[in-house]
Amino acid sequence: MADATATSADTRHSDVALECGWGRLVFGQTFEDETAALDVLRAERSGRRDIALYLDYPQVLVGYAPDELFIDPSITYRLDLESGDDAAGTLRGVRIRPLKTRQEAEELNRIYAVNGMVDADVDVIAANAQTPTFIYLLAESEEGEVLGTVTGVDHVEAVGDPHGGTSLWCLAVDPQARVPGVGRALVQALARHFRDRGRAFMDLSVLHDNVGAIALYEQLGFRRVPVLAVKRKNPINEPLFTTDLPADGLNPYARIIADEATRRGIHVNVIDARWGELDLSYAGRRIVVRESLSELTTAIAMSRCDDKQVTRRIMNAAGLRTPRGVEAVGDKEDRAFLKEVGEVVVKPARGEQGAGITVGVVDPGHLREAVDIARVHCPTVLLEEFVEGDDLRVIVIDHEVVAAAIRRPAAVIGTGRHTVAELIDKQSRRRAAATAGESRIPVDDHTRDTIAAAGYDLDSVLPEGETMRVRRTANLHTGGTIHDVTADLHPALAEVSVTASRALSIPVVGLDLLVPAVDGSDYVVVEANERPGLANHEPQPTAERFVDLLFPRTSRRARDSRNLRV
Repeated sequence: MADATATSADTRHSDVALECGWGRLVFGQTFEDETAALDVLRAERSGRRDIALYLDYPQVLVGYAPDELFIDPSITYRLDLESGDDAAGTLRGVRIRPLKTRQEAEELNRIYAVNGMVDADVDVIAANAQTPTFIYLLAESEEGEVLGTVTGVDHVEAVGDPHGGTSLWCLAVDPQARVPGVGRALVQALARHFRDRGRAFMDLSVLHDNVGAIALYEQLGFRRVPVLAVKRKNPINEPLFTTDLPADGLNPYARIIADEATRRGIHVNVIDARWGELDLSYAGRRIVVRESLSELTTAIAMSRCDDKQVTRRIMNAAGLRTPRGVEAVGDKEDRAFLKEVGEVVVKPARGEQGAGITVGVVDPGHLREAVDIARVHCPTVLLEEFVEGDDLRVIVIDHEVVAAAIRRPAAVIGTGRHTVAELIDKQSRRRAAATAGESRIPVDDHTRDTIAAAGYDLDSVLPEGETMRVRRTANLHTGGTIHDVTADLHPALAEVSVTASRALSIPVVGLDLLVPAVDGSDYVVVEANERPGLANHEPQPTAERFVDLLFPRTSRRARDSRNLRV
């Protein structure tokens, strides 16, 4: 018997992609040009799983688009049909028969669903059942309950296969079926059906680690054959071409990057889950990241963002506006600056997540306290003119604006029954749940001062419907909220952000601006964050653009460019 991987010259049909309802069977031996098969696989519909079999050189096809395709880790088995037991396929108390109605096609989907399989288009199944190419068998109990199903494809009808081939697909048995041996009976019944047609062999594909199914097929006389399947990298197939990541431990900012990388077939090794450190590798390229901070960010660029005084100096040199500011050096000079500007923000020159920052300082006594708090975090303390405006975070990746969001300080809404402390506790728990524990409202001096400025304390009952800020800073780690405004960002603000990223010579940065309005051009640049939280900006494609930067050959734009050349 000749091998089923014969070239298209041996067949009557060409470029066959058979619609099965759950995806297409792409018969590789019918394609003279591998790039034509590649185009077919690229046309795979969302939610479907196409499979290419009987390719002359499957590794060549994958080589054309290794970021899109992979060789399925399944084993192809073949059963010779020239001899067999005519009584095989019978099971006491079970009737096996062909599918007849659309309602029965819906039962197939029920069986698929309980087995975690891809559902199928019922109309396609019903139409296919009327053709000689497909055979759908149902196993049903004496009471008429569908217990299992199997699909057969006749390659002679489908592609004019001169070798008399057929194949078995979608063997599934209801886990609740009380009758043993349903799967075995379905396989044997399908084999008998094709043998009665005079066909020579029946192939099937089974995952390499499906020990139970492999044992069944080998007991039934199937043997392994060197036929490989090629599939597209899609969400359905993801477990087949990616490595397992830790089920927990990764914070949302590292998880979003790991997930995007694995979708592209990039190998992810978790170095330190708690730290968010990942080792990413693809096609000989290897990059270590900690969340959105990668080896592509130089130590110089990182230090420019780390020291807010240096950041301000670079922004000013680039012609960008920043709040007036000085370094805190002593009571007399500090009081003089406060008197000059009227209200200040006190912050440590180095630090993150809003630690040590006091907003809205208006009197000398409070100024001394704020400076002391900031010095706990960094010896160098900055005094900046307080500027009214919305807290705008702009994400710039590879010197392109990818996302923009307004950040608002933590606030509570009165119920007329609960104290401010109770409202804060409830809101803090909601924020923690929404951010996997990354955001909580601390009850500290900053919170108490903010509440006192509004005329309340922690034991006050806030009137129903009244909204009160409980923090002056909009940092997300202290309970702030974030609201996407990417579509509303004024072009001038986008240009400012790109100019800032170039001045800092940094490939990924979160820029903090204070703006009167997102759709206006006024601004001051406040800070630059070298490790912005990309997960905070979904559904904007921050993780996608970040991985594009790390591995440009896997980017959509690179794939589209290669598609034009292939």
